[in-house]
Amino acid sequence: MNANPQWDISRTLGVARLFQLVCGVRDACVTPFLTLYLRQLGLAAPWVGILMGTKHLIAAFWAPFCAFLAKSYQKRRMLLIGSLLGSVGASLLMALVPPLDKDLGYRSCNGSHSVTTTVLPPGVALTLNFTSAQELALNHPAEAPSLPDKRSTGIRDASGFRKGSGRSIKEPFSHLPSYFVGSIEGAGTASGVLLHPVTSGIKDNPWEGAFKVVSTALPLLAGDSALGSPANLSVTKGNIGALDLSWEGLQWTFILSLGSVVFWELLTAPLEQVADDSLYEYLDFVDATDRYKNLWIWRLLGMSAGVCGIAALEGQLDCFLVTSGPRGVIHFYGYSLVSTLALLVSIAFPVPVYRRREPSYKPVKVLSLVGGDPRLILLAFTVFLIGAATSTVQNFLFWHMKDHGSSELVMGFSVALSLLGEILLHPFKTRLLRKLSRVGSVGLGLGCLSGQLLYYSFLWSWWSVLPAQIMSAISNGALWWAVEASIEDLATPRTERPLSTMFRSHFYGGGASLGSFVGGFVVMHFSLAVLYQASCVVLLLWLALFLSIQPKLPQERKINYSKLLAVEASDTSDSEQGTERDWLVKAMREEHSDWKG
Repeated sequence: MNANPQWDISRTLGVARLFQLVCGVRDACVTPFLTLYLRQLGLAAPWVGILMGTKHLIAAFWAPFCAFLAKSYQKRRMLLIGSLLGSVGASLLMALVPPLDKDLGYRSCNGSHSVTTTVLPPGVALTLNFTSAQELALNHPAEAPSLPDKRSTGIRDASGFRKGSGRSIKEPFSHLPSYFVGSIEGAGTASGVLLHPVTSGIKDNPWEGAFKVVSTALPLLAGDSALGSPANLSVTKGNIGALDLSWEGLQWTFILSLGSVVFWELLTAPLEQVADDSLYEYLDFVDATDRYKNLWIWRLLGMSAGVCGIAALEGQLDCFLVTSGPRGVIHFYGYSLVSTLALLVSIAFPVPVYRRREPSYKPVKVLSLVGGDPRLILLAFTVFLIGAATSTVQNFLFWHMKDHGSSELVMGFSVALSLLGEILLHPFKTRLLRKLSRVGSVGLGLGCLSGQLLYYSFLWSWWSVLPAQIMSAISNGALWWAVEASIEDLATPRTERPLSTMFRSHFYGGGASLGSFVGGFVVMHFSLAVLYQASCVVLLLWLALFLSIQPKLPQERKINYSKLLAVEASDTSDSEQGTERDWLVKAMREEHSDWKG
């Protein structure tokens, strides 16, 4: 069998390692930085949360469904190639989405320009003071503008619709050009909080030279000077006229972003599961599944290299590739380039032709198995909450770092640090699970994750996030090892992989989707610090409940395999005769003899 090139194990594993490595680099080009790019487009936290929640929801249910169809109709190779080929073009669509601020790329790349654009922290309130028309007319009769009346000046709520409010102007806000922060001296004033500034009423009434810089207490951003610096906050008629930050612009940007993300995820989501299922079945047919377990390390190595490499390239090449729009398109170009390389590798990726006759993957059956075991139900809720809490980190941690002056290279290094920590801890996996038990390892992982979230809420500098990233080895690595070990123990024969797929896709993905939807609105109404603190409290409460319920659940009867194997060396004929009647002992003996042979 091994002489047949179709079953060349060494070649198969080499191609699989290369494919995992390339796919890791590919995912790292965009996935960690996607929400940061959406913020630079001008989208506020709720819109970003909706986009990411939709993305997780598609991945949670679309990927297993496509994997099932590809296996049923023997179209795995076609799906792999089609997914990679389609993702090349779909990722470039995201780079074509117009930002709210059309001149953002030019101002951020042209160091000689007097305007410095920045992204303000979510939840930070800016107060804008507008001079009354009467006072301005008395002091400057020739330049007196006509202010919008009370009917045209109103409040836009979180969804962007205007409400009547007299002279109070309140808008939700996540992205505001720094030169828009100003005040007009006068007696009558109207102040408010902005999320997405609306320039209707300003475009038609340009107040050239009428803005004066107000000082702010906002932190410095990487490469920028203080937001209140007069050198960076000059306002001209052309600058204001170039802004298109109306609700129509926001709506158009959001709809295009949503369409691009949905189309992209529909093409990309099935790739990983189809590749894993193909490789596992290939190795299972030749009894080499033990070689499958450590392939995930190559993906983490690829992600570690890719996330740092693309961040370094972004700082060097982005301004040469874009003249308008937000910085960050290099991420999508890099993703497309590496996807092309992965497409070439996928041609040689092992896809078994032989299909073993076995029960097909039916989510309803696996779900009934979960519903019939209280230990699996408790584990499912745990994984769901892990997904919800982790999504807050994946979606908004880079926002928090950016607000404290972090560059994308530091962000990439923080991700690589957590991934490398998980790889370095892996040799101690067996010892850790044996010393702490599965329940203890889950508890330790939840405790470390809640500690990380609490730490993130108190970040004070651009580098302060790095020490907490080391804890990801336990809060992500050890936690998932314990979950997988529990699933393996509680699953019935031939349901280990379907059950693991359900936990990783449906439960974890569903939790990440809900966490994204809720997290965006929490950030808008409160702050990122409140989001992380609330997530920490929820995890700690669940940890206490988990540890109190777990001992009261019915425990499975453990089989002492060492005693069963020791029967073979026993001289007692009665024991031997009684044991021969036990089919389980017979099976264990056959397995033991095959292993020795």
